[in-house]
Formats: sequence, C-alpha cells, structure tokens
Amino acid sequence: MKVTVVGAGNVGTTCANVIAHRELVNEVVLLDIKEGTAEGKSLDMWQTAPINLYDTRIKGSTNDYAATAGSDVVVITSGLPRKPGMSRDDLIATNAGIVRSVTENIVKHSPNTIIIVVSNPLDVMTYCAYLTSGFDSKRVFGMAGILDTARYRAFLAEALNCSPKDIQAVLMGGHGDTMVPLPRYTTVSGIPVTEMIAADKLESIIQRTKVGGGELVNLMGTSAWYAPGAAAAQMVEAIVRDQKRIFPCCAWLQGEYGHKDIYLGVPVKLGKKGIEQIIELKLNTEEKQLLDSSAKAVKEVMNVLDGMQQPVK
Repeated sequence: MKVTVVGAGNVGTTCANVIAHRELVNEVVLLDIKEGTAEGKSLDMWQTAPINLYDTRIKGSTNDYAATAGSDVVVITSGLPRKPGMSRDDLIATNAGIVRSVTENIVKHSPNTIIIVVSNPLDVMTYCAYLTSGFDSKRVFGMAGILDTARYRAFLAEALNCSPKDIQAVLMGGHGDTMVPLPRYTTVSGIPVTEMIAADKLESIIQRTKVGGGELVNLMGTSAWYAPGAAAAQMVEAIVRDQKRIFPCCAWLQGEYGHKDIYLGVPVKLGKKGIEQIIELKLNTEEKQLLDSSAKAVKEVMNVLDGMQQPVK
C-alpha cells in the first residue's frame, strides 16, 4: 500500500515519520513545492530505518505529483502556518488556493484515494478539498478531533496523575475556540471523569483544550507538529488496517445532529472505505447548544470560501 503526505513542513514530516516507523504501508511519498526539501527529509528519515528497524520506503518529490500516483490515502498538510496574533480564519484566502491546487493534482493521479485534510482553518479546508475533488464525502474528511481530544486527555492525565492510556474522551464541533469537549462522555478506565476531578478544575482543563493550539503558537511562534502529525498518522492506520476505530473527525453532515451541508467534528467509524458511519450521540440541551454555536462559527467561515471571487466548483 502507498500513502502520500503533501507538505514537508513540521506536521507533514512528523506524520510521514510515524507512518514509516509503524510500518503501516510499503511506501510513503513526501511531496513539497520547495526544491529538495521533501527529498532531503525523506532521505534523512530513510536512513533511520536500519536504526529503528522498519522497512517502509520513504521517497521525496518536489511538486511532481506523478510520484504520488496510486496512493491509497493522501494526507494534505500544505498551507501557511498560523503565527502569533493570527486567527485560523485569517488563513483562509491563501490556504484555500493551496488546498485547491493540491487536491486537483491528487485527484488526477489517485482517483480512488481517501483524503485526510490537516491544513488550517481545518473545517473549511476540508470543505474546500471536498468541493474540489468531487469525491463522496466518506472519502474526504479532516483531522481535528483526534488532536483536540489528545490535548484534552493529556491535560486530564496530568491533573489526575494517571496514565493517558486510561482516558477516553469525545470532543465535537469546529477545530478552534468553539470546540465542544464532552465531560459526560469522558471516562478514566470506564469511570466518569466527573467522579475523579472537581468541577472547576475540569472546566479549566476544558478551556485550556479549546485554546490548546494557540497556547503552543504563543510558546513557539508557530503551530504544533508532533501531536498533529501523530494524530493524522493514527487516522491513516485506521484506514489502511481497516480497524473500524471510533474517532472524532471533521465529517460532512447531512442532517446528523440537526445540521446539513457542513463539515463539523463528530464521532465516526473509520475503516478502509473512509468514514463508514457517523455516530449520533444523544446530546443534552446544553451540549446541543454548544454544538450549534460551534457549527454557526464554522458555517460563517465556509460562507467566506463560498463568497470568494473564484469559488470552488
């Protein structure tokens, strides 16, 4: 099997590296527009194979999409990274053009592939890729919820002084400040988290999760990459190994949760066909209101894309 990662920046390189180390596929292609970058990073990673003992071949390409032909999964990480003081919405004009171009080339060379979008603003870039590709929505979705729940679970593990392996959580909504962590669906080895932590402490963790990306941008001056790259790789693993994993992903809704024609983070079943099921939880009134508010924010940015001078068709 073959996976392509478009964008040899920090996130894309991390994703490719994790996929190779886990030996998920036979070949990983790393593609970038900057001359020599993908080739150099791929060569560097391949030279760790004798040390880390894996067989997956990693190949780099400078903007030659012929090298990506026949990919089973494509991860799109291309785009301008968010910088201090920049909202996700500020990125839309530049990154929509990039994602559109990447998607057109990917579809040309891998018409049967599954597309995972990581580029920001994520919900809207996923929408852009969906419109551009013409694929069934089950084959075009975004990586958001896995990263956001990872942050949520990591913060909880610190607060509870327990292993993050034992924490399971669901998080919904847009990838940004309006995301909706769900304490009612958060457990520690099956124990409701609300029985293990004070309400005010839990609320502070939820608020920290919502601005988790911004916290890292402020610390480093650029977006995170280890966790986003690993999150995207986990989605690739669920697909190529047909694991039927239940993950929160940015999916195209057609009436689920009362929303239609919108990409929004919801729990799904992920397997070899892509999104094989959208799981509808029974949200209470407060949870539904928070989700509706998040959907409204996402829809506003989608409308910006729709209203661009050269809209995607």
